[in-house]
Amino acid sequence: MQLTNNKILITGGGTGIGLGITERFLQEGNTIIVCGRRKDVLENLQKKHPSVIIKQCDVSIESQREKLFDWINNNHDDVNVLINNAGIQNWMNVTDEDFFQRAKQELAINIEGPIHLTSLFIKLKSLKTIINVTSGLSFCPLSKVAVYSATKAFFHSFTLSMQKVLQQKGIEVIELIPPAINTDLGGKGLHNYAPPVSDLIASVFEQLQQGKKTLTFGMSEAMLQAGPEEIKIAFERMNSQ
Repeated sequence: MQLTNNKILITGGGTGIGLGITERFLQEGNTIIVCGRRKDVLENLQKKHPSVIIKQCDVSIESQREKLFDWINNNHDDVNVLINNAGIQNWMNVTDEDFFQRAKQELAINIEGPIHLTSLFIKLKSLKTIINVTSGLSFCPLSKVAVYSATKAFFHSFTLSMQKVLQQKGIEVIELIPPAINTDLGGKGLHNYAPPVSDLIASVFEQLQQGKKTLTFGMSEAMLQAGPEEIKIAFERMNSQ
C-alpha cells in the first residue's frame, strides 16, 4: 500500500496498538478518522492530535456499524483504507459465572465487528486497502484467554480468504500479527513485560515500505513459521505458567 496521502478509518485507534498506528500514519501525511466506544478517549486523542477526525461507535453493535458506514459514505466517501483494529481480551475461565456473557462480547467485537465492516466498506468505490489486526495467539492459544485466542484464529483464517477474494475487486488485504505488546489489553499491567508499541510500529512500517502483506514482529514471526511440533512445545510452555 502507499503510505502517504490516504484517508484512513481506524477502529479502536485511540489506545494501544491502534494509537501507535494512528500516530505513525499521521506522521506519514495521511488523514485519519478514528472510531471507538469511549468518548473521553476520542476527545483526548483529538486534543493531542487536532487533525484527527473522531466518531463514537461501538463496533460490537450491528446498528452502530451500519450508522458508521452511512456516516462515512455521506461525509468521507474518499476513505481508501480500513484498519480493523478494535478488539478486547478477557482473562477468564469457562467455569466463571459470567463466562458466556463475556465471551459473547469478545465474539461481537473481535469477529462480528470486522467481518461486518469489511462487507460494508468494500462497497466504497474509493477503498483500496484493508488491514486486519490479528494476533500471534492465532497460531498458539493461551488458555487464560481461550475465547480471545479463538477469535483471532478465526480472524486470521478470514483474512487469508479475503486476500484471495478481494483481489478481484482490486482491494489489497494486509494482516498485522502482533505478539504480546506492552498495552492495557486484557487489563493494566498484564503485559508490562512485553516490548513497547513503538518497537512494533517501527517494524510494521518498515515491512509496509517493503510491500509485505503479512506483518509480524518478534514471537509472532516465530509462530507464523512454526511447524506442528514447535507449536505443541510452545503451547505447553505458555500454558504451564
